[in-house]
Amino acid sequence: MRVGPVVISATALAAAACLSLVSAGVAASVVERVSQAGVRNALVDNGFEWVEVGSDGLQVQLSGTAPTEADRFRALSITGEVVESSRVIDNMEVTPANPVESPEFTIEILRNGEGISLIGLIPAELDREQIARDIARIADGAEVVDLLETADYPVPDGWETAMDFGFEALARLPRSKISITDEAVRITAISNSGQEKRRLEAELRRAVPDAVDLAMDISAPRPVITPFTLRFLIDEDGARFDACSADTEEAAARILAAARKAGLAENVTCTLGLGVPTPAWSTAVTQGIAALAELGGGSVTFSDADVSLVALDTATQDDFDRVVGELESGLPDVFSLHSVLPEPVAVDGTGDAEAGPPEFVATLSPEGQVQIRGRVTDEQQREAVESFARARFGIERVYAAARVDDALPDGWPVRVLSGLQALSELEHGAVVVQPAFVSVKGETGNPEARAEISRLLSDKLGESQNFEIDVVYKKAFDPIANLPSAEECVRRINAIQSDQKIAFDPGSTEITGNSIGVVDRIADVLKGSCSEVELVLEIGGHTDSQGREVMNLELSQARADAVLEGLMARRVLTADITARGYGETTPIADNDTEQGREENRRIEFRLVLEEADPVDDETAGAPDGAQADGAPDAEASDDDGSGDGVDNGSGTAEAEQQ
Repeated sequence: MRVGPVVISATALAAAACLSLVSAGVAASVVERVSQAGVRNALVDNGFEWVEVGSDGLQVQLSGTAPTEADRFRALSITGEVVESSRVIDNMEVTPANPVESPEFTIEILRNGEGISLIGLIPAELDREQIARDIARIADGAEVVDLLETADYPVPDGWETAMDFGFEALARLPRSKISITDEAVRITAISNSGQEKRRLEAELRRAVPDAVDLAMDISAPRPVITPFTLRFLIDEDGARFDACSADTEEAAARILAAARKAGLAENVTCTLGLGVPTPAWSTAVTQGIAALAELGGGSVTFSDADVSLVALDTATQDDFDRVVGELESGLPDVFSLHSVLPEPVAVDGTGDAEAGPPEFVATLSPEGQVQIRGRVTDEQQREAVESFARARFGIERVYAAARVDDALPDGWPVRVLSGLQALSELEHGAVVVQPAFVSVKGETGNPEARAEISRLLSDKLGESQNFEIDVVYKKAFDPIANLPSAEECVRRINAIQSDQKIAFDPGSTEITGNSIGVVDRIADVLKGSCSEVELVLEIGGHTDSQGREVMNLELSQARADAVLEGLMARRVLTADITARGYGETTPIADNDTEQGREENRRIEFRLVLEEADPVDDETAGAPDGAQADGAPDAEASDDDGSGDGVDNGSGTAEAEQQ
C-alpha cells in the first residue's frame, strides 16, 4: 500500500512538536536551577544566610525572617542583580521591632536671686500652663527660664505627687536646686541660719508624701561666733564639750581627735564659724585639752584669746604647777592663760549663809514660775535683778526674796545677771551663783543652748571662769521641731468644725449664736503655733443651686468676708488669708435632694498654694488646678431658705494645692 505524502508530512510535524516541548522543558528546568543557585550564592556571599531560596518555574521565591526592614530590602536588591525583579516573589517577614521604652521623666530646677530655671523632660499630657502658673507664682516677679521638653508617653505613677511636693519645697527655698522624678525629690539648698535650716528640714520631712523618697542637703552659712568659744570638761561623768567652735574642717578634726584621746566617747561635732582670733586656734585648743587630760580632770575654756584652766580640787599643787607651766610656754603668743586650782566647792542651792559660801539662787519651774533667793550687794542691785527677771520671764511670773549683803565680792552683780540670762535659755532649771563658781542645770528646747550659755559665761565671768553647765536638750520643748505643718493647721480647723460649723441665719451675713464660738476657736488655732507657719488660706463661701445665681454668688462672698472680718476682729494676722465667694458653682453633692443641698451650703478653709483667679459674675467657679490627694481643708455649712440652708452637718477634709 502506498503512503501518501500528506500522511508523512503530518507525522513529521508531530514529531517536531514533541521534540520542541521536551527541549523547552529541559531548558526551563536548567534556567530554574541556575537562577536558584545563583541567587542563593549571591545572598550567602553578602551574609544573608537567613534567606531561604526556592523556585517555581522561572520565578524565584524568597522566604525567611529578616532582622530589620533594611535587611529585607537589601536581600531583594541582591536578588534583583541576579535575576529580573519581575521573577522575584517576596515571601520574607521582618522581626517585629521592640516597643520603645518610656523615657525617664525628670525636672531639674535651679532657683536663686535672679530667678528660676527649669530643664528636663515631662509627659506631654501634663498641663503646661498650670505648671507655668505655679512657677510664676513662686518666682514672684523674677525671671523664669523654661527649658522643659515633652514626650508623648503615659504619666508615671507618682509623678504628679512628686512634682507637687517639689514645687512646694521650691516655694520654701529661695536658694536651691531641686531634682524631681516619679519616685524621688532631691534637694540641695542654702538657708540663712542654722535655726532656719532646722525649721526647713522639719517642715519638709512632715510635708513629704509617703510615696516620695526625699533626700535633703540644706546648708547654712557659717555664723559669726562671738566670743569664739570652746569649753571642754573632764569630771566623774566623763569627757565632754559644753561648746566647740572651729574655723575649718581640718581644725575641727584636730580638736575632736584630741578630745577623743582625752576620753571623749560621744559622737559630737564642732560648730564651724567666723571670728576665730588666730589661725593657731586649733593648736592652742589641742594643747589645752591635752593639759586637762594630764591633770586628770577639770575644765578648759577658750573665749577668743583668753584661756581659763580650772583643775579639779583633788589635783596636787605640784602637778598643777607643772602642767600649767608647760601649757603657758606652749601656747601661741596671742593667747593669755588664767589657771585655777580651786578649793572644794559646796553647791546646795539653799542660799543659807551657814551652809557654805554666799549664794544667789534662781529657779525656773516647768510652769514658767521664777523664784529668786540668796544675796545681792545692795538695794539698787535687788531692783535691777527683779526688773531684769520680770523682763525676761514675765511680770506675774517672778517671786523675789533676795536679801542685801554688802560684804559680797567684786563682780557679784555681773555674775548674778549673767546667771539669770543663762536661766532664760532653759525651759526649766536652776542657776546657783557663788564667788568662785556658777552652776546652771535644767532642760531646754534649744539644741544650741549649752554652747550659748558657755559663750555667755565665758564672756561675762572674766578670768574666774569656773562654772558648770548641766543642760539637757529635749525635743519636746523645741518650738521649731514641734511646729505644725500647714496641712496640720488646716486639719485643726477642720476638727473644730467637725463639732460645730459656722452657720448664718436665712439671708443673713452676720455671725451669731454658736458660730461665734467656732470662729473664736479657729482664731485661737491661727494665733497659736500655726502663727509661726507659712500658711496661705482661702475662706470660700458656697451655696446650693436654689435661687438666682447672681444673688447666691453675692451672698457667698459676703459670708466669706464676714468670717475673714471675724478673724481680723480677733487679732488674727490676715495678710495671707483671702475670702472668695463661689455661689452655687462648686457643688459637692446632688442639688436635687435636701441632703445634697445641705452639703453644698458651706464655708471652706482651703490651704492655697496658687493664687486663685479673680471671680466675677460670669466666671465664678472652682479654683484653678486639682486638689492634692490626702491634703486637708476645713468646711462648714451655712444656709438660708433660698440658696443655702440650716447648719447641721459635719466637716470634711480636703486641701487645695495648686
